[in-house]
Amino acid sequence: MHGRIRLLRARRWLFWILTTILVVALLPGIPGSLEGHASETEELHFCILHTNDIHSALIPHSPAVDYHPEKENPAIGGLARLATAVEGIRQNKREEGEPVLLFDAGDFLGGAAFAWLALHGYAAELTIMQKMGYDAVAIGNHEYDYGPDVLAQYLLKAGYPEAHRKTLVLASNTKAAENHPLAARDLYRNSGMFELENGLTVGVFGLIGESAVLTMVEDDEMQFLDPYEAARRAVDELKAQGADIIVGITHSGVDEDRELAREVPDIDVIVGGHCHTALYRPVMEGATLIVQAGSLGEYLGQLELAYNPNTGKVRVRNEENDRPFLVPIDNSFAPHPEIDALVTEYTRVLNAHIREMTGGEFDDVMTTVARSDFVLSNQPPLSETPLGNFVTDAMRLVAQEVTGKRVDIAGQANGIIRKSIFPGAMEHSGGDVSFYEIVEAVGMGHGHDGYAGCPIVSVYITGEEVRRLLEITILLQEFMEDSFLQFSGLRYSYNPSNAVLLTVPFINLPVPTTRAVTRAELYTGDGIQPADGEGYIPLRRGDEKLYHLVTDGYILLFLPMVTDMLPQLEIVPKNADGEPVPLERLDELIVHHADGRELKVWEAVVSYAAAQPPGADGVPRIPDYYEGVAGRINRTWTFPFIGWLVLILAAIAAGIVFLLLRRRRHRKL
Repeated sequence: MHGRIRLLRARRWLFWILTTILVVALLPGIPGSLEGHASETEELHFCILHTNDIHSALIPHSPAVDYHPEKENPAIGGLARLATAVEGIRQNKREEGEPVLLFDAGDFLGGAAFAWLALHGYAAELTIMQKMGYDAVAIGNHEYDYGPDVLAQYLLKAGYPEAHRKTLVLASNTKAAENHPLAARDLYRNSGMFELENGLTVGVFGLIGESAVLTMVEDDEMQFLDPYEAARRAVDELKAQGADIIVGITHSGVDEDRELAREVPDIDVIVGGHCHTALYRPVMEGATLIVQAGSLGEYLGQLELAYNPNTGKVRVRNEENDRPFLVPIDNSFAPHPEIDALVTEYTRVLNAHIREMTGGEFDDVMTTVARSDFVLSNQPPLSETPLGNFVTDAMRLVAQEVTGKRVDIAGQANGIIRKSIFPGAMEHSGGDVSFYEIVEAVGMGHGHDGYAGCPIVSVYITGEEVRRLLEITILLQEFMEDSFLQFSGLRYSYNPSNAVLLTVPFINLPVPTTRAVTRAELYTGDGIQPADGEGYIPLRRGDEKLYHLVTDGYILLFLPMVTDMLPQLEIVPKNADGEPVPLERLDELIVHHADGRELKVWEAVVSYAAAQPPGADGVPRIPDYYEGVAGRINRTWTFPFIGWLVLILAAIAAGIVFLLLRRRRHRKL
């Protein structure tokens, strides 16, 4: 009897053991081993939302005239739409008990006309981002577009340093002068820590990359330290403070981000910006995840992560959760009411400033200036473009009208022509080219008068110096794509392979041949220069005649740097009498209206568009001439200069050998 009871008990225990094993094996997501079970259940989940390079694009755009609050439309971006997307993800994650962090990787300022408000005591972008609940933002190069003094006032207006409690402003390798408000008032910080609701500690630091710094005008008040050394220091400090996860918020570009990940491998995630790349999947460099969300608020980056405290490793969960890495910000998101109201108020303020800056000619940023049947394209890079021709024609012809003197040449850099100009494509906007769209393309910078926009400057240089300017733009395209110049009033051909004779090792200094330009001609007619036909005269080497050139002030500021490195390409700006004008007296070269206002690049382009012949509807229409290019900048092939040099050296060597052999033969005789 007792034996039977023991047998029944044994069978019962065996049944419970087998049942438990079966249940554990069948439960989804639970590994079979005890070790795996422990590591899975201890994972800490969190989500990083991110943007970069918003460039003051507060409203839906590309083009903005297509946006309609009540109709389906193809306009992209807009901070009110973005706010709705962020709020929706946060709500879903809140229900799942998962914390969310929201970061921006810099250049939230500069680009669209809303950036102009920074010069008038407003901090529109950062104020809205605080309302949206951004946890941290990095400072990019365009935050300095109006200089460090204006940036300091901008941050003070946004409530800093107290506002760091809302949204951290980060810049770990930036060093302002001790007495400058940026440093003295604690307006930016190197790093910060976030204690999440699930117990996870995330350390963040901000960084601006070397390529971003190169695009900025030098300022004695600011220093930018080695990014890799700064990153190492920040990572060490954050780890010492107990950070589980390290996030670098960088304004450097993907290539520099990859190098950063190799140099500082303890960074878990890099939220990047600067190169405007839409990474539809993260880039992996070692164990570091690199993400970037395009530009202008077209996407919201969504990175779903899990941290394992046992291993210290981070893994991505987007695919298992069926979540995209980039969420398009489009018509599917209704505007967030609170953010939309803020944008509307800032638009009202902007319109008042536009009315003031244009003398009442325009009073609404969405005014239709002209109509077009095609896109005015700024592509492809490193070549003549339709928009480049339109912008430089505007500068040449409008400056000629304002100065009352013939302007021979106008030049503008690709970096100032930010984007293509898109006409409207909807029933309510078909063909419309708005004030907003033009300014978004060419509204960068500010002048000595405190108003927005690069001022147009008027200088005189010799024909020889014009050819040097062409050589410089060909040379710089190898190193700085944004420095490639578009032109009006001339045409030329060049062989890019002839630009550099050799590069000096260690200092990476190119030695120019000054023979890349194979032909240069000046247009002597009036109005738009033809793609072919007569009206051109050659610009010859050694030509000492003075020619009237207009460009923008920033291009002139870069000339001393080129002259210091390459004195054989020196260009000396002169007045109409041929007297050199030092750059310290740059204000003497600025083109002014009769009432004393500076002539801005954006103003010239808006005026030129508004002055085009009207169509059947009475609205100015962009001529078909600008639908394509006009043969102003032509790549050509000639036998490489270095090839001629090699042939000459080979001929000399052959001659020496011949003479030596001949001498030896004579000795034998």
